Amino acid sequence: MGLTLFPFIILKKRQLLDDEVLMNHERIHLKQQLEMLVVPFYICYVFEFIMRLMWYFNWKKAYRNISFEREAYSN
Repeated sequence: MGLTLFPFIILKKRQLLDDEVLMNHERIHLKQQLEMLVVPFYICYVFEFIMRLMWYFNWKKAYRNISFEREAYSN
């Protein structure tokens, strides 16, 4: 539905701009990227996703258990 590539939030549909939960989630990712100086965020994100994918053997479960995603979903 949404993807955050600093400094942009890319949405599948324009109507998603009205989804406050999704927009908050994506804004949290922007803050995470800034805190980690952007490039290290992507390196850590991909590394953690690969590790979780090897652990769960399930793309969706691996994605949902990335620490950055857990933080964004919980807030």
